[in-house]
Amino acid sequence: MIEKTELNSGWTLSCNDTGRSGLPAAIPATVPGCVHLDLLANRLIPDPYIDVNEITNDWIGRTDWTYRCRFEAAPDEGKVQELVFDGIDTVAVITLNGEEIGRSFNMHRTYRFDVSALLKSGANDLAVTFRSAYAYGAEMEKHYGYRPNNYPGPGNLMRKMACNFGWDWGPTLVTAGLWKPVRLESWDRARFAETRVSASLAGGDGLVKVHAKLARHGDAGTCRLVAEIGGMTTKIAIGAGQDQISCELRLPSPQLWWPHHLGAQPLYRMTLRLIDEASGDLLDIFERELGFRSLQVDTSADEHGSAFTFVINDVPLFIAGANWIPDDCFPSRVTGERYAARIEEAKAANIHMLRVWGGGIFESEEFYAACDRLGMLVWQDFLFACAAYPEEEPLRSEVEAEVRDNVVRLMPHVSLILWNGNNENIWGFDEWGWRPVIKQGESWGLGYYLDLLPKLCSELDPDRPYYPGSPYSGSMEIEPNADGHGCKHIWDVWNDVGYEVYRNYVPRFCSEFGWQAPPAWATIEESVHDQPLTPRSNGVFHHQKATQGNEKLIRGLAGHLPEPRTMDDWHFATQLNQARAIRFGIEHMRSHRNICKGAVVWQFNDCWPVTSWAALDSAGRRKPLWYALKAAYDPRLLTIQPRGGGLAAVAVNERTLFWRAKISGRRLKLGGAVLAEFEFWRLLCDRFEAKEFPLPEDIVRPDLPKDEVVVVDMLDRRAFHYFVEDIDLNLPPPRVSVDVTAIEDGYAVKVTAEKFLKDLCLMADRLDPDAVVDSMLVTLLPGESHVFFVRTAKTIVVQDIVIGTVLRSANDLVAGR
Repeated sequence: MIEKTELNSGWTLSCNDTGRSGLPAAIPATVPGCVHLDLLANRLIPDPYIDVNEITNDWIGRTDWTYRCRFEAAPDEGKVQELVFDGIDTVAVITLNGEEIGRSFNMHRTYRFDVSALLKSGANDLAVTFRSAYAYGAEMEKHYGYRPNNYPGPGNLMRKMACNFGWDWGPTLVTAGLWKPVRLESWDRARFAETRVSASLAGGDGLVKVHAKLARHGDAGTCRLVAEIGGMTTKIAIGAGQDQISCELRLPSPQLWWPHHLGAQPLYRMTLRLIDEASGDLLDIFERELGFRSLQVDTSADEHGSAFTFVINDVPLFIAGANWIPDDCFPSRVTGERYAARIEEAKAANIHMLRVWGGGIFESEEFYAACDRLGMLVWQDFLFACAAYPEEEPLRSEVEAEVRDNVVRLMPHVSLILWNGNNENIWGFDEWGWRPVIKQGESWGLGYYLDLLPKLCSELDPDRPYYPGSPYSGSMEIEPNADGHGCKHIWDVWNDVGYEVYRNYVPRFCSEFGWQAPPAWATIEESVHDQPLTPRSNGVFHHQKATQGNEKLIRGLAGHLPEPRTMDDWHFATQLNQARAIRFGIEHMRSHRNICKGAVVWQFNDCWPVTSWAALDSAGRRKPLWYALKAAYDPRLLTIQPRGGGLAAVAVNERTLFWRAKISGRRLKLGGAVLAEFEFWRLLCDRFEAKEFPLPEDIVRPDLPKDEVVVVDMLDRRAFHYFVEDIDLNLPPPRVSVDVTAIEDGYAVKVTAEKFLKDLCLMADRLDPDAVVDSMLVTLLPGESHVFFVRTAKTIVVQDIVIGTVLRSANDLVAGR
């Protein structure tokens, strides 16, 4: 059996810039980790997430560094001894006992070096010397020539996390280090060198395909592969000269794996054992949890253009999704527990697909394993984003190596449903002015997306769909961001126009769209110490990375909400506007379910405390957007939409059972008086259907638009329609009564509206930075009540529930203006 010695202690870090004073010659270091974290842990730099400290740390990414460790070993002529680096970030020379054993140029792949001849008995000295990514990037630009890049730095000229160099939501923190585990492996005779495993359905049976490549040493004789899953076992003899083996296992009638909103997530443990035939010794073992489901992406032509529909277990889905970015600028800090907590938060928001975006990383095993367990579908980008990429050497070989590594590593995960070639690069070439900049005959990445990547996916993982890009229309003959074909990004909304323009589009699948807002108040206070805090104070402004981002926040309020006068109002108004914008867009797309088959909002999470498009901020606190997503992605949605010059109530049903219930509606004065009403005994919305119910004429035609609201109810779902925007709506000042009752793990806060109350929110972090509230964005008619459940260890009394800070609503932004 392979002996593994983890090399995770005894490391030191040294700066190779002899002109930099104030640093110890040997800094205690942590592996896995990176230079920034080691400097931070030793109090040698200020925290780059706080105030404007990011800029004081810029020198780190422009400096060369060396990691060293001494470890004990025992050379053995009968065994192969290999140093294995699961992740080296990024350009480095590795030496053992003063001898170079290899070089790395890729953050996204595993490196393995045979050190059998270099190991000494007793202490061995291992060193990894990192070159500045900026210096290497400058060298590569001379080698390849200039290639357009929408963001700073040379991320498109090397295989490193592109957003390290800064993005419109992320800081410039250019890392170096051993960001994944390092170990010494010792083995004899044979081991698994590559193990490809896929699980699919063959009729009613589960079909597991195994293809294994072996590494051999010495006089390795006949081996035996023993494959087991669900009580089924297959044994295959492997001849002495044989280094590849393929087999299949059939599991009769397995339970199907489903995304969480449709069914269960049964997983079956598969074990592969490599056994020496002569001695019976176990040489190597490979284990994975597998699930069984069918999968396709329907891109067939139809009367609307061409589809982009995920079909799981023969069910065409509407995808309720969100984009996922690296959860920390320093990925080694993200633990399995943190991954699980974040994915649980996505699930609780009724999201059932996360798109792992191409400017980040291939995530760790813990991420995908959590998605398998929790029924969270995964769309995986290959790591190309918002730039032109050279296709020449040495980059091409690095791309192929990382794709082989990661496709093989991730393909057993049942949650993974798509390999995607790139993020916005085909669109960039077509519409962002790249054509005249890229010289005739120069490569820019298309050969990766249309040739190399699909060939590698077909070779390694043929049962999983590949798509060339996002956005992409299925053909280079059609403009890449077309409404009627493939997947679309909607970014004129937010960047140029108001969120009402979402209704101008009915895409086949929207894989990016978003709206910004600041993080939770507690997160701002933890990360920014400006006195006073204002939207334009240095720290707040620095934690806004989008070009003219704050101006767009204010411009986006125009016509909807008044311009805020205070920091408190700026914070809440922009958060409320973000929540409304995205809910507006999602409900519109879902109401056109017969055409549009997915909405993937930008973005779910953050990597540091920042004003961004995220629903969950970097501290894991829910923004109002999180609650808007939970409502808009509810498997049973009731929404009111314009149709044919009037209004229709649209019931959308993503459940496995039909939805049949009485539907009723009223046109009311804000004071509560009923002006018109209707009742239809039973509206039937079948499963996986959007059903429209035209509202009667006396409901949709107001007498006094500023004073009226339409309310439609269907069983336990409710939808509202207003004839004017809040800035013109005669919302009364908020008048409520509040009752606070202690419950297990927190408090029940009951709020009763004396007058109409729109989008009521309880900002729990204003009571306790660790508090979590179950609901937000609640609209109450006069006399109605809502109970907020607040999870907190802190004591709360009625006097703490202060209108204007803790208890917010559209009313207190608008009334009296």
